[in-house]
Amino acid sequence: MLTKKGKYGLKALVHLAQMPAGQLAFVNDIATGNNIPKKFLDAILGELRNAGFVQSRKGKDGGYRLARPAEEIKVGHVVRVLDGPLAPIPCASRTQYQRCEDCNEATCQVRHVMLEVRQAIAEVLDQRSLAEMRDIGLDELPAAREIGDLPVAVKVQA
Repeated sequence: MLTKKGKYGLKALVHLAQMPAGQLAFVNDIATGNNIPKKFLDAILGELRNAGFVQSRKGKDGGYRLARPAEEIKVGHVVRVLDGPLAPIPCASRTQYQRCEDCNEATCQVRHVMLEVRQAIAEVLDQRSLAEMRDIGLDELPAAREIGDLPVAVKVQA
């Protein structure tokens, strides 16, 4: 499951991808515009900077911007940096494989299904760029068409 760290990191990157090329965004603007706690966002942006996804500048005119074009940033890479492996269990991971002590991996049905799950997740996330995420309309997503079947909580302001 995608953690809040991964979700907030992707939201922050999409926010930066919507900015004109080279323009800096203030952390407060990113946090406020995406309903992300500022302190948590500071830490996430630090990780994204260390991984080479964003650049930062300090000072009055400082802020964050993408370090390379949004078309070159793959969603799967961001998720792996912020949340770790895509596999739901360690024995199905390609990047951080860990052998199971409680089963025979060759015959374990759970592992084989989780390998399929990991592959399906990777196929989607590794083919989708940040630019595609930024530009996609909800009506273009198959899952968004089905969202009408899901309960949605609505926040009512007094």
